[in-house]
Amino acid sequence: MLRRTFALAAVAALVFAFNPIQAEDTKPGTHEGKVVKAEAGKLTMTDKDGKHEHTHTIPASAKVTCDGKECKVEDLKPGSSVKVVTEKKEDKVMVVRVEAKKAD
Repeated sequence: MLRRTFALAAVAALVFAFNPIQAEDTKPGTHEGKVVKAEAGKLTMTDKDGKHEHTHTIPASAKVTCDGKECKVEDLKPGSSVKVVTEKKEDKVMVVRVEAKKAD
C-alpha cells in the first residue's frame, strides 16, 4: 500500500513538473502575447516571450475584438497577437477587454 502511494505521488509530481504553466493571472493590468487556444469563456495565451502559457476566464461582460471588430472569444485563432486588459473588481481580477490581431 505504501509503495503504491509513493508511486502515485511520484507520477503526480512528474506530471506537474513537465506540464506548461496554465495559471490564471492574479495581477490587474495588460497582458500581451499570442493565442494558444480560445473557447467560450476561456482564453489560453502565451506571454510576450512565448515561454509561458496562462489562461484567462473571459466573462460575458468583457469586450472582445479582432482587428477592431467585435467578435466572440471562440473566434480568436491560435497564433493571433492578443492583448488582455484586466481590472480588480470586487476583490477579484477580471478581464474587461480582449484585443486581438489576426496572425499574418
